[in-house]
Formats: sequence, C-alpha cells, structure tokens
Amino acid sequence: MRIRHFTPLMTALITALTLNSFSQAIDPVSRPLPAFSEKYNKSILGKNVFVFEPGMDMKEVQSLIDSIFARQSARRGEFTTNRYALLFKPGKYDLDIKVDYYMEVLGLGASPEDVVINGAVRSNTTHGNSVLTNFWRSVGNMTIVPTVNSTMIWGVSQAAPLRRVHIKGNLQLYDKGYASGGFLADSKVDGTINSGPQQQWITRNSDMGKWVGSNWNMMFVGVNGAPSEEWPEKPFTKIKETPVVREKPWLQYNKKGFGISIPAIQINSIGPEWINHAKPEKMLSLKQFYIVKQGVDDASTINSALRKGKNLLITPGRYFLKESIKVTTPGTVIYGIGMATLIPENGNAAIEISDVDGVIVSGLTLDAGKEHSENLFVVGEQGSQKSHSGNPVFLYDIFIRVGGPAEGSATSSLVINSNDVIVDHTWLWRADHGNGVGWDRNRGANGLVVNGNNVTIYGLFNEHFQEYQTLWNGNNGRVYFYQSEMPYDPPTADAWKHDGVNGYASYKVAGKVTSHEAWGLGIYNVFYNAPCIVDNAIETPAALENKLHHMIIFWLNGNKESVVKSIINGKGAAVSVSNRKSVMD
Repeated sequence: MRIRHFTPLMTALITALTLNSFSQAIDPVSRPLPAFSEKYNKSILGKNVFVFEPGMDMKEVQSLIDSIFARQSARRGEFTTNRYALLFKPGKYDLDIKVDYYMEVLGLGASPEDVVINGAVRSNTTHGNSVLTNFWRSVGNMTIVPTVNSTMIWGVSQAAPLRRVHIKGNLQLYDKGYASGGFLADSKVDGTINSGPQQQWITRNSDMGKWVGSNWNMMFVGVNGAPSEEWPEKPFTKIKETPVVREKPWLQYNKKGFGISIPAIQINSIGPEWINHAKPEKMLSLKQFYIVKQGVDDASTINSALRKGKNLLITPGRYFLKESIKVTTPGTVIYGIGMATLIPENGNAAIEISDVDGVIVSGLTLDAGKEHSENLFVVGEQGSQKSHSGNPVFLYDIFIRVGGPAEGSATSSLVINSNDVIVDHTWLWRADHGNGVGWDRNRGANGLVVNGNNVTIYGLFNEHFQEYQTLWNGNNGRVYFYQSEMPYDPPTADAWKHDGVNGYASYKVAGKVTSHEAWGLGIYNVFYNAPCIVDNAIETPAALENKLHHMIIFWLNGNKESVVKSIINGKGAAVSVSNRKSVMD
C-alpha cells in the first residue's frame, strides 16, 4: 500500500478510527440485508452466494446489491468477516454494481459475452481521498457497457483482479487520489485504458484500444494494443507473448446446472483466450466437487472429501483450520469464490500440496493465525525433484496476510518446493495497518520462498516482510512484474542488519542459482521508525545481473536519514529524500 502522504500520527489516527477495537474490526453487523434477500441465495452454493437471472425484479436486485455494498464499504469493512459472491446467469441486466471489500462479481456464461451489464460495475473511493486501501474484491466473466461517460471506473490497489471481462467503452484504473497497483487478464477493452495516478499495473493476455498514462512500473505481457516500450522515459515493459499460461478456471451455469470450466494450457499466446471462442479443456460437474460452507466445514470434513477424490468449491466465509488442508491427488481443483478465507489455528499451514501433477488452486485468501506458523501455503515437499512440465500446478489470485484482520505470524507465507509451478497473480502482505500490527507482533520473515526449478510468476506483489520479501533458491525462475515495499517499521537501523549487510534486499536470488530472469521490478521504501540504511534493493549472483530488466526503486516517505544505497549489487543510484527515484535497464 502506498501511503507516502500520511505521517505516522495520521496512520495511527486512521487505524484507531477504522479499527477501534478487535470486535468492531471483525464483526460489523450494523447493516442488515433486506428481508427479501433470502430468495436470492437458495442455490446449492450457500447463504453468502446470491444468484441472479434476467427475469428477476431488478429493483429488488439493485436494492440487495446496494445493501451488500453498504455493509462492505463501512468504515470497518476492510477487515469485516462478511464475504459475498454475486453470480449472474446468462442474459442482460440494467444495474449499477458497486464493488467493495470481499465482494466477487461473476458472470456464469460460457463466454464473457453471455452476461451483459448495462450501467456500471465499479470500484470507487469510499475511504479518505484515495483508493490506496481498495483491496480484496474482483470481477470476472462478463461484458460491461458503462453508461456514464462510456467509462468503467475500477479504482483499486492490490488484490483486486479483473479477469475475463469485455468492457464496451473505456476503463479508468483510479478514482481520486493515489492508486497502487492492480491486475488485468484475459480481457478486452474496446476503448482507452487510462491509468492516471495508478503507480504500477500488470496487464496480461488482453486486447485494448489504447493505453494512456504512466507512473512507475507498467507491465504488458501478451497484450494487443500495448504502448511501445520506452523505458526509462516511460515506465513500460512489453513482452510480446506469454510463454506459458492456463487461464483461471471459471464457474459456469447451463441446463445441466453449475460446473467449473478448465481452460487449456497456452504456449506463446497473445490476447484473450475466449476471444476466438476457444473451448475449455474440460468442464467439471459440480458433482465432482465437495462444496465447502461456512459454519459447516472445517479441516476434518475438507480433508475427508479430498481423500475421497473430490475437488473443492470453497464458498464465501472464514474457515478456521486445526490442521492443514492436504492435497495429495494429482489434478485436484480447489476453487474459492467470494474471497473465501482460510485461517490456521494450531501453528499449522493452511494448505499443503504434495509433489503431484496438475493441481489448480484459485481465489483464496489466507490469514496467519495467532499461533505462529512456519509456513502458510506450501507446494511440494522439501527436496521435491519431479518434473511437472507437462502438467504444472497453477495458482491464481492467492492473497496471504500476516496481521491486519487479527494478530498473526508466520515465518514464510508462500513456499514453492515443486518444479514447474505457475503463479498467476498473488499478493503477500505483512500488514502495515490493522489489528496485531507491530515489529514484534505480526512477525514474518519472507513473503515468498521458491526452492523449485522452472517456477514462473505473473504479477508478484510482496510487501513489508522482515527479511527478504522474495527469496529465490531454484533455477530457471521467471517473474513478470514485481511490486514490493520494504517494511515500514524496523525499530532501529541495527535491528535490520544481518551478516554485516545493511538491511535486507527485497528481491534475493541465492548465490547457488545459475539461471533466473525477471522483468519490471519496482521496489519502494517507507521507513518511519528508524533511519534505515539498505545496501541493495536487489541481490543476485553477479552473472545474473543483466537478466533482471527494467528496475526502479523509489524513496516514498519516512525518516529523512534513511537511504537505499543501490538498485542491484551495489549498482544503480541510491534513493533518499534528496533523490527519490532511481532506475536501471
């Protein structure tokens, strides 16, 4: 989160007003939903999932959506326990869909063209004068025809993906004030995308009429209509083709009922997967899934279903786990909707995936528990050696938090031991505000540790951890777009030294690694509590320095004696209060 215009006192006051007490932060119940809402959530997907169809009373539908939005946009909504999925069967709708915290809006068609929203689907400023904390929301698989200035407003920062959408008009990636990063994939925007004050963004496999705006770090991978690469005069990084990807699965409804479509793997692709009516590799009936519901299920029932060979559809809610969810069967699909949230209780991980082929995990939020966990999400066992190049593990929209909603700690958030894993959008966040926040409270050493070989990540957002944000030990890794802030809160400069080095690099490629490449790396610092000195923003073996492309570091705010001395391995200009920006090719 970018808060360069806040002082520590302002941050504390905002946190106090927003979070008041633990009970208020996690239990805002002051806005009941309309009595008629019950008739819209009678599907097999549970009480927090609302399913709409064109023949319904649109005045009631609009009222219900507005009521959900009012709950989620409340002052303490950022850390509310409420989770919602709003699902639209094929057809046309005249609606103004305002999207806020923990709201997922999805079309249920075979194509985005099957569900058409005339009016608006939008994320606006609801707190303060910016969208710096517009997190944890998403929209997918629909066509949007914006009727106000032909422009869809999607003012967001992290953890707010747009996927598989067709916008028949323009797209504005901000509302007012600062905006701090986002993700667009498998989409078509007929008009202009305007980034305005948006500080960084990744767009993958999409079509756009035109892109306007630049700030720090804008990445385009497999995008038709992307601006020409002009680094560093303009902060654009353009990769012509996406090397390998499988688009995120989507929930679909037809005459046979609900199912989940699994797209095929694409090699060297450009543009949206659906634009040429590409058929999915397969569609899984919901009979093949165990439907996980809040208030009903826990780790015991979930693992029992997995042992029986079931896939999982995890519905909106918060799930406290006394043991890890253990995935051992190749090809298992875990599909979360409505920002479903997993929370370990006994120092366990939330999810552990064995070193097997073809597992797909999408749409989950993980919160560290109060009892310290070594790891929160683990792919493969330590020392995994198998090749999965023919059928990789895919992770989509995985958001992990250490502190914020409540006190929690974990040594590492996401650990990838298996080979050939592909991650398509993740935000790993040691909280800088909220509940249980402090250098000695929400302890977290690393956001990401990669031990496997041939791991690829599109859209790596990784912030505020206390040692290396990213630690890469495997060979042949690839990263397309990196957004990272160093921790705000080292208590002293000495407290953040290690092995004779000042501070920890954000992005660390271990000395034993012989091949690694990354594009579009943005690293930022705000040291409020101490005059921190950091020797390097990035550390790699010397032979790999020229394999990291388009790097930027930025001094945002904080102690005026703090300094980051170089971009990579002692090279690249320092940043400080007197020289706030440094770039390298």
